[in-house]
Amino acid sequence: MSVLWVVLGFILLVVGGEYLVRSSVALSFKFNISKMVIGMTVVSFATSAPELLVSLNAALSGSPAIAINNVVGSNIANIGLVLGVTAMVGAIAVDRSFYKLNWPVMMLFSIALYFFLKNDKVLSAIEGVTLFFGLLVFLFILIKSAKKDKVIEDVDDTLAKVSNFKIALWLLIGAAALFFGSEWLVKGAEEVALTLGVSKGVIGLSLIAIGTSVPELAASVIAAAKQEKAISLGNLIGSNIFNIASVLGLTSIIKPIPVTEDSILSYDIFWMLGFAFVLFPLIFLPKKMQISRIKGMVLVGAYGLLMFFIFTRG
Repeated sequence: MSVLWVVLGFILLVVGGEYLVRSSVALSFKFNISKMVIGMTVVSFATSAPELLVSLNAALSGSPAIAINNVVGSNIANIGLVLGVTAMVGAIAVDRSFYKLNWPVMMLFSIALYFFLKNDKVLSAIEGVTLFFGLLVFLFILIKSAKKDKVIEDVDDTLAKVSNFKIALWLLIGAAALFFGSEWLVKGAEEVALTLGVSKGVIGLSLIAIGTSVPELAASVIAAAKQEKAISLGNLIGSNIFNIASVLGLTSIIKPIPVTEDSILSYDIFWMLGFAFVLFPLIFLPKKMQISRIKGMVLVGAYGLLMFFIFTRG
């Protein structure tokens, strides 16, 4: 039965990714803003919904530390696995806004999370408010800067004539499919892991993190296959920012999140910082402003190495 949940989850995630990409491109026409911004707002929020739900449920059920495991593992998976696989589908061209705004903000939030947790091993409500407020400021700057750029990338012209009702319907279908698909995939993966005797800590950092990152994988691979590369990269960076600022921010406001596993601060969060940081040199070496198939293979290989370390340490 657990295998069936995994298969059904994957199917729904692919469907959800398709509808999200379609509605996102249509929205870029409606608001006359770049697809990068749409990817970092609408798509990122929808594909971050599984992490938010898992974290909120964990906080309310008395296990808020699961939220940290989920977000740290998911952010690592977004870059190492999702971006790597997406780049292997097709080389991703990088926009200047990547190093002018998007990447620096992702690093800022990642480093802030580390210091907040390192300070007293608790992510407090005040720190959660700070993270969430920072997200609102970032989105304001992002949208304001996007309005200065009136250039819309080449997309399917038929999407410019889609009605508001249809766009809303596509968003609802996509979000619902991603939500239920993620739930079923995580449920199936957790049952398989428990059957194999793997610890819950490993499940949180690997299988659950991968499961909640599959929406990003589905949306990004479909976007890349359709040559919507701006959405692919913007979705992943935006999702990492949302995971920290929105998921952990909102969860800690509801209930402070304690660090109950030392490996999070001494090991796992440094992998998250490392994967985030390495994106900067990757876009300049050896071919500038592009994440090629070879670079994608390097990212996937590094992620596979991390998974090996995690599972061997138990």
